[in-house]
Amino acid sequence: MSTIATRTPTLTTSDMHSTTARSSWQLVKRGLINTRRLPSAFFPALAMPIFNMISFSGTFFALTKLPGFPTDRSVNWFMPLGLAMGSAFSGVGLGFSLIRDLENGFFDRLRMSPTSRISLIIGPVLATWIRVTLVAVMVFVAGTLLGARPTAGVMSYVCSWVAAIGISTIGAGWGLALAFRFQDMRGAAVMQLSIFLTMFLSTAQVPLNVMTGWLHTAARINPVTNIFRLARAGWVNANDADYLSWQNAYGGLIAIFVLSTLAFVFALRSLQKIDN
Repeated sequence: MSTIATRTPTLTTSDMHSTTARSSWQLVKRGLINTRRLPSAFFPALAMPIFNMISFSGTFFALTKLPGFPTDRSVNWFMPLGLAMGSAFSGVGLGFSLIRDLENGFFDRLRMSPTSRISLIIGPVLATWIRVTLVAVMVFVAGTLLGARPTAGVMSYVCSWVAAIGISTIGAGWGLALAFRFQDMRGAAVMQLSIFLTMFLSTAQVPLNVMTGWLHTAARINPVTNIFRLARAGWVNANDADYLSWQNAYGGLIAIFVLSTLAFVFALRSLQKIDN
């Protein structure tokens, strides 16, 4: 009597990485296809930074007359703000999309698929990076037409783009985590309120040296202030050759890394609670 030995197939580390990469890429394609099919969902993320740039730079153009203001072009100061806000809302927009998927049952199908849970986060975030890059290009073009002039050449655009990608990553992790926690539109209000609070309790509108009182204290300890410093590194202080330097950039990079890590840990732990 013969016996047949059965062996349960096991996945190697390379197999797991390959599966995660393929699953993430499929979710990237889904996100881009949804953007093409539903441009109304992408248009606000594109219109918001341009609208904010135009409205703030026009309304508060006299800020450049303040002693110590780092630029004589208001659009140079407010263009990175508009791009940052558009990027942040592009990130938390993932939370809105996830809530819809949770409510219509599509996300349950994703959870049943034979792939790692990390791909359910990486894929949508990569799609957000592509959308944010498109938004950044449009904002740079609009800013140039409005009179924005870089003070450090190509690096001016690179610094603003890196800051935009970083803010969108933080917003994405935060939005996904809240969506996993609430699983309905109650989380949407928290997402939007938290973005506005962190943005405007920083150097979003004016630099630290012209702030006073509690707002100065809040902006000084707010890590978003460092990200704004990175975003504006190539757009202000044209007479200061050392402004675009590692000293003025490392704070923003550290803030992006730390906040992104915390947001993604929060998102993964929230996803694990759904699984449990």
